[in-house]
Amino acid sequence: MCGRFSVTLPPEAMAQLFNAVPANDLPDVPNYNVCPTNAVHMITAQDGMRRLGAMRWGFIPHWYKKPNDGPLLINARAETIAEKPAFRAACRERRAVMIASGFYEWTRDGDLRLPWYITRADGAPLAFAAIWQSWSPKDVDDDMRTAAIVTTGANVAMSAIHHRMPVILEPDDIALWLGEQGKGAATLMRAAPDNALRWHRVDTAVNSNRAEGPDLIEPLDPWPT
Repeated sequence: MCGRFSVTLPPEAMAQLFNAVPANDLPDVPNYNVCPTNAVHMITAQDGMRRLGAMRWGFIPHWYKKPNDGPLLINARAETIAEKPAFRAACRERRAVMIASGFYEWTRDGDLRLPWYITRADGAPLAFAAIWQSWSPKDVDDDMRTAAIVTTGANVAMSAIHHRMPVILEPDDIALWLGEQGKGAATLMRAAPDNALRWHRVDTAVNSNRAEGPDLIEPLDPWPT
């Protein structure tokens, strides 16, 4: 599962890194506490061109009459994505990359929820495998683009914190995921290697979805035992 993350990379750097044309309505950065229903940075590919645009984090199936007409679908399980009515068409036709700098997960100590901040071990931005869909209420022409992160079972190292993790794409995998290199994207829906990520405990301030600021990702010093 992935329910909160950060984005600190400037849009210009995102566009250059992913060879994409940026839109004019991108979310503000840095954002150290991106939450479900927030606007997120997404890479899509169409007609031979990659675009960097904004989407709502929270996939809305076409049969919803309003955004809260059912569960908030922020994640799509890799194991069932091709079968679920909400996701199967998007998995075939509308794959994308959601950009993050790091993400949060929680462990428990009794009643306490203890947050961890997780990044790539090499310090590079995270490219989450994602799917998207346009949605709009009936009789409204203005579509809302909505997205979900594809998740899979955690690798051995990550399983110490959580049993699920986002599908994290390597740079050489992105073209295949976006459909630029034909079929075979299903092979990418797997856990990252055990040494791909690193993490540290952060302050419980991030337990609030209203928290903000760079202190949210700072390691606790000293770490609690």
